Amino acid sequence: MGSFVTGDTNWDTRTRLLLVLVAIAIIGVLGFVPPIAQNSAYHAFCDTRALLLVPNALNVFSNLPFFVIGVAGLLWLSRRPESLGRDLVPSYAVFFAGLAATAFGSAYYHWAPTDETLFWDRLPIAVAFMGLFTGVLAERVTPAATRLLVPLIIFGGGSVVYWRLTGDLRLYALAKFLPLALIPLILWLYPARWSRGGDVMIALGCYLVAKLFEDWDLAAYDALGKLVSGHTIKHLVAAVGVWWLYRMLTQRDRLPSIEQGRADGHE
Repeated sequence: MGSFVTGDTNWDTRTRLLLVLVAIAIIGVLGFVPPIAQNSAYHAFCDTRALLLVPNALNVFSNLPFFVIGVAGLLWLSRRPESLGRDLVPSYAVFFAGLAATAFGSAYYHWAPTDETLFWDRLPIAVAFMGLFTGVLAERVTPAATRLLVPLIIFGGGSVVYWRLTGDLRLYALAKFLPLALIPLILWLYPARWSRGGDVMIALGCYLVAKLFEDWDLAAYDALGKLVSGHTIKHLVAAVGVWWLYRMLTQRDRLPSIEQGRADGHE
């Protein structure tokens, strides 16, 4: 993905200010939105077929890829941390650990869909989002962004706790929408330290397609002859997205820095 590449310190300051202003604008807009309650119809999934005594079986079992990819990512990080850069390991470790935990949380929720079990689905998802967001910030904006990892984890997890305590989804919506809005802007504005930077956008695209299938739960179920529901497809498409991130991290190469390029006589 293309980006503005410059060694101008003033430009770098302006781009960081732009990110902050966009974040403030999003938070400000959300402040004018009335409290968002969880729709009870959300739990009414169309495919409730059981398999091997497991209710809602396909929605439960389709979480398995998240566990596999999460564990694979953690194993890769533990064996080859130098391939990623030690400053980025904590952020992506949180991301992969969140994925693995999501497999259990989402399976637990889909076994018996209620607000109470949905909490355990959303909690690891929010934490995983914060790990990925911190990783992108540290890669593109400044390595010092790794200091935001713990505060962002607290914010992401706290947004889910806030929902359960108050019934208001606004903070959880912010925890998910803010990274989705800022990551493409970051990729556009800041030069890459690693190859395959555009893969992040492919992963985000998979996530957006997955959300569409979430809304098309019944429509997809009917269109596919009741073979598989939209929500099950949502899990599988989202898993493709996180696998694409795993593939990106394990296959990419570090790029020459802008400063090194200039030292070598390249602009």
